[in-house]
Amino acid sequence: MLEQALKDQVKGIFSGLKNNYTFNIEAAPAHPARTEMVELLTDVASCSEKLNVQISESEGLSFSILQNGGKVNSIVFRAVPNGHEFTTLLLAVLNMDGIGKNLPDATMINRIKALKNPVTVKSYISLTCTNCPEVAQALNVLSIFNPIISHEIIDGGINKEEVEKLGIQAVPTVMSEGKALHVGRSSLGELLGKIEALSGTEPVAESIVEKSYDVIVAGGGPAGVSAAIYSARKGFSVAIVAEKVGGQVTETVAIENMISVPKTTGAQLTANLKQHLGDYPIDVLENRLIKETKVVDGIKVVKTSLGETLSAPALIIATGASWRKLSVPGESQYIGSGVAFCTHCDGPFYKGKKVAVIGGGNSGLEAAIDLAAIATEVTVLEFMDELKGDKVLQDKLAELPNVKVITSAQTTEVIGDGTKVTGLDFKNRKTEETERLTVDGVFVQIGLLANSGVFADVVDRNRAGEIVIDAHCRTTQPGVYAAGDVTEVPFKQIIIAMGEGSKAALSAFEDKIKGQLLGVVLEEAELNS
Repeated sequence: MLEQALKDQVKGIFSGLKNNYTFNIEAAPAHPARTEMVELLTDVASCSEKLNVQISESEGLSFSILQNGGKVNSIVFRAVPNGHEFTTLLLAVLNMDGIGKNLPDATMINRIKALKNPVTVKSYISLTCTNCPEVAQALNVLSIFNPIISHEIIDGGINKEEVEKLGIQAVPTVMSEGKALHVGRSSLGELLGKIEALSGTEPVAESIVEKSYDVIVAGGGPAGVSAAIYSARKGFSVAIVAEKVGGQVTETVAIENMISVPKTTGAQLTANLKQHLGDYPIDVLENRLIKETKVVDGIKVVKTSLGETLSAPALIIATGASWRKLSVPGESQYIGSGVAFCTHCDGPFYKGKKVAVIGGGNSGLEAAIDLAAIATEVTVLEFMDELKGDKVLQDKLAELPNVKVITSAQTTEVIGDGTKVTGLDFKNRKTEETERLTVDGVFVQIGLLANSGVFADVVDRNRAGEIVIDAHCRTTQPGVYAAGDVTEVPFKQIIIAMGEGSKAALSAFEDKIKGQLLGVVLEEAELNS
């Protein structure tokens, strides 16, 4: 099943294994995916002397990974982990062996170990979903460091009846005790917080973590990584605080507009960003959010969601933006049950169905084009009097017979039957009349919302919530800079964010030389002393 080149790569990945592992397959003899699972795991096991396969008959189809002949494992795959989940399989073995760049730091590990009561979580995934691996891998990490958290990875394609019974229409969907715990992409920190609410926590002897740097970078996307690297190259001591390195890039399937890189993927670019960060003495603090920011005598002080207090003369804000929501009745209720934001992940659920795409910009038109190959009917609703997307996308859309465009349409409500979406209401802005559209799914593509709220008391923002900057990425607060999608800079593009991040770092260096980081301009004699 695995090509020799891939086997050679897996051999290298597993070359440092210290323990022995068994892929314990339990499968019904007649299960249609049994052969595929056995062949895949046998091929993987052939890549290391530390791996083997054992098979027993059972109902359904699943496997667990047993360490050193153990009898119980808190991670169960009810899936054949091909596609995007192949990495999840490899990381499960590596993480059990204490290996892997995705492993959390000591502070996070202590929080995981403090989980008190057993919790079983089930992540429903699709092998074509680009957001699913991150969720599955994070839940695996929780199970590895605290086995009272049991995790089942369930492929909706193999377990269709179960998915339909639960009314799942989006992946990844994380269930616990028959209820949805989370829908959509997430991080280890966010998922841990939700499981802590279910499990409770044991008291942890916490030490107060206070650390000073020259520069703190808030955000781990292209702008943040660029700012951190440029700062480190200038000799600054640097910490980068982020929910995850990569940011929204991790959601991007294909990237074809980075000059000199004809084509790459979000996953590959994220890996490259992490690798480049690793070339410099930068403290990478992932799985954290900044909960508080203040300026004390010119020093920028930030507190993280893990209770750490970090301070520095310079702060570079590069926290990016999040998908904007409609904020209409029914939207929140049906997220994961007909309301979606990612066509690549959730589009396959709407094969042969009718869907609506809200938004006529580039994102909306690209989503409609993708969905036209899956759904029987796609309706694009645009608030303005004409589409805003690039002409090349509009021309492509016009060629598709099953796509309809309605302009001057203001979505007013998402309609459902209590379990799933059945339609939506929109107001014709020209006639002021309300119309109802019968659809099975609604994909929201109305742009981004700047993640700037926690900095509202420190810097000025415009009406859209974007941080106001000058041409050098300086904000209205001396020593505080901002870069990328969180700012008012036009054109939210990866390559622009990278440039803005480097510009912010260079501005901080320039201000340090001039003695302006703390908001005080030193006399020339002091600068030369």
